[in-house]
Amino acid sequence: MIAFASNSLLCRAALKQTDIDAATFTFTRIFSGAVTLWLLMHVRRKTTANRTALPLVETFSSSLLVTHHPSLRDGTWSSAFALFVYAAGFSFAYVALSAGTGALLLFGAVQATMILWGLHKGERLDTIQIVGFIVAVTGLIVFLSPGLSAPPLAGSILMLGAGVAWGIYSLRGKGERNPVSVTAGNFVRAVPFATALGIIFAPWTHLNLAGISYAIISGAVTSGLGYVIWYSTLPGLKAASAATVQLSVPVLAATGGILLLGEPITLRYMLASVAVLGGIAVVVATPHPQPNLSKR
Repeated sequence: MIAFASNSLLCRAALKQTDIDAATFTFTRIFSGAVTLWLLMHVRRKTTANRTALPLVETFSSSLLVTHHPSLRDGTWSSAFALFVYAAGFSFAYVALSAGTGALLLFGAVQATMILWGLHKGERLDTIQIVGFIVAVTGLIVFLSPGLSAPPLAGSILMLGAGVAWGIYSLRGKGERNPVSVTAGNFVRAVPFATALGIIFAPWTHLNLAGISYAIISGAVTSGLGYVIWYSTLPGLKAASAATVQLSVPVLAATGGILLLGEPITLRYMLASVAVLGGIAVVVATPHPQPNLSKR
């Protein structure tokens, strides 16, 4: 979750404090993530062939990989596209949004997506969970309603779309058993999408060394390695549980935005955070009622 919050801070810092454009940040982030994961797989192959070499690296990679040989052929184009949509929407949204606001919208949409998918798969909500979900949705609507402290509409829509895409990407990762190979394959497949985006926005390209550095850190460390760890935990989590652990991200991002970027926190944001995160916490923390299978 620290990695997820760091992505918000790195992206916002790059777009606020440097001249880098959102499309270049997106491409650099995805490309550096793909390269890092390819290198990790290369190290894994070598340590598998010679188990006496690099024991620390082997221990780390072994904890993330299953026994079969890693391959960049893992992953899917649909997951890669969801990853790209998330990364692109994320970057363009943060042109206008603060770190805390962006994270709240992002993970509010993520949690709603995963909860709704759970309902589609047969999970049921009791009365208190329904109330919690209504409170969360109401808080999000009030937060986005026009007013002096309302976040920009275009950026909000982009971030909500990014949240839906990330929710889909997370749900698709629940059945995967080789997180490094799958994540690497998804990143590699996302590179052509990011390249096309860069070509489309080429007339507005702005390169900046500091901005590129932020994007590389975001792609290589907090995205590439962070997503491997996330994918490695997903098979053991229910959709609701996977949503629960992400509730801390907006708080972490907002705190980082205050301390590192000098961003203000409005009363509107605080009230919306309590409503959105508190409401969804009620939904995912309350045990779901089990269907009665004794009657046929």
